[in-house]
Amino acid sequence: MTGETNLDKLLGSMSAELVDGLYVFATLPDGIVPAGLRPRMMFGEAEGVTLILLKEEADAHGLAYEFPCRMITLNIHSSLEAIGFLARITTALAKHDMGVNPVSGYFHDHLFVPDGRELDAIAVLEEFTANT
Repeated sequence: MTGETNLDKLLGSMSAELVDGLYVFATLPDGIVPAGLRPRMMFGEAEGVTLILLKEEADAHGLAYEFPCRMITLNIHSSLEAIGFLARITTALAKHDMGVNPVSGYFHDHLFVPDGRELDAIAVLEEFTANT
């Protein structure tokens, strides 16, 4: 199933959904994921495995973490080959002094925004979509 590549369609048709939970970023230098841990995302780097997971899971497993954040899912099936989609979105958020860590999944893109700024981000995304 191929996703959308047309930038105007992507920007004009997406909706932003705030996902429940407080997320954090952690790293496992040895790459061994503790039993029972269910990260939302894992990515291997030379220095170790990066995890995005719920803060409560990180606390329960005694993991050090950074960047308490909220997850926003962009509800449109964007192609992994779409050009400029996340660049336009992250630029719009940056204009409102908001850092964001975007993650692309097979079907959707997800934005991890600082905890406490999630409603600001949703407002920016809704305004952005309405004006596209």
